[in-house]
Amino acid sequence: MKKNTKTAGRRNFIRNSAGLIAGFGMLPMFAESKTYLPPENVNIIGPLEGFSPQIGTFVSMLHWMRNSVVNAVKGLTTEELDFQIDAQSNSIGALLLHLAATEVVYQDLTFYSLKDFSAENKKKWEVAMNLGEEGRKHIKGNGLDYYLARLKEVRDTSLTEFKKSNDKWLIEIDPSFFGNQPTNNYCKWFHVCEHEANHRGQITLIRKRLPGSKGGD
Repeated sequence: MKKNTKTAGRRNFIRNSAGLIAGFGMLPMFAESKTYLPPENVNIIGPLEGFSPQIGTFVSMLHWMRNSVVNAVKGLTTEELDFQIDAQSNSIGALLLHLAATEVVYQDLTFYSLKDFSAENKKKWEVAMNLGEEGRKHIKGNGLDYYLARLKEVRDTSLTEFKKSNDKWLIEIDPSFFGNQPTNNYCKWFHVCEHEANHRGQITLIRKRLPGSKGGD
């Protein structure tokens, strides 16, 4: 009788990752199959080729969120990217660069075990990280391609480092991080993802307030 390779693959996956699943509560459905999907299948959340199973699953979430951000800014001109609702608000362009800066600092914190930006990254990204008056003064005059290129450049570094890491690294615990509480690498990177979702909402709001825009579009 021919062996059911799908069943065998499922058993091997469950055997190899059961401890990880129990440790940080991944949904049981991800133990059902060892199917790997290319990044362009953005609406399928699950393991990806080239990454350990749980990291790949998380990377697929990052892909989905980034796709949402890119769709939200399609077609914007430099003037629209620089637009501010009021004197204290951030522009869409500034928020895009802020997303890149946040990802960079978490690269330094998690991949390279630093306590903050590296000296080089601090000089390059501090304004985009902090925004405020300095951000309003310096982050402007750039086209959409500039911001998308910065986001891609930073994300490519993250993906390279994620490929070097594994699921054991993902659940490694820092004894004092968010609120001086124990925090694992998974939570740190989940924050990067939800942070992007938060600013995606702000971007949508600002776009609806652009001069000439119909608020319900």
